[in-house]
Amino acid sequence: MAISISLVLLLLLLAVIFLRNGGLKVSHALVCALLGFFLAGTSMAPTIQNGIAATADVVGDLRP
Repeated sequence: MAISISLVLLLLLLAVIFLRNGGLKVSHALVCALLGFFLAGTSMAPTIQNGIAATADVVGDLRP
């Protein structure tokens, strides 16, 4: 578990750096995908999923 949390933090840091540089290349997208993959295996996954579902519900309920 400690290794996966360290890896998630490393990948998160790399993704932020890549996004701040203004360009997202294929290698950068791979880092972001790996971040998502490892983040799904952490204890934060249900919280993130609930937050995304709540946001989707709010957006879906908006009437133009």
